[in-house]
Amino acid sequence: MTKKLIKELTKAELQIMQLLWSRERAFVNDLLDDLPEPKPAYNTVSTIVRILEKKGYVSHESYGKTHRYFPLIDRDTYLNLFMKGVLNSFFSNSVFNMVSFLSKKEKISMEEADKILKMLTVDSDK
Repeated sequence: MTKKLIKELTKAELQIMQLLWSRERAFVNDLLDDLPEPKPAYNTVSTIVRILEKKGYVSHESYGKTHRYFPLIDRDTYLNLFMKGVLNSFFSNSVFNMVSFLSKKEKISMEEADKILKMLTVDSDK
């Protein structure tokens, strides 16, 4: 999957992708078993998986009339591309602007700030 083709997932699609990333391969019934109550209908989960397949996130192996699905993009790749989009769309590609926003909205503790500084210091040494 190329960077141009990545599309943000809906909440329902992301929930299914999380299960597929965890399981690696799953039938619709497996996904349904893993979903919390109240469980959606089988057809709902099947439709979401087929949408994910059309978007290029998922493919399948056929077993007679049933399919076992698997992710085509790993979680870290999706997260990286999604966060780059957020950084570009909302923070003018500025990590400083994003961290500043988060620190004001989320009230970062001194301990978390120290961890961030240590992480930035280690990364800048490379």
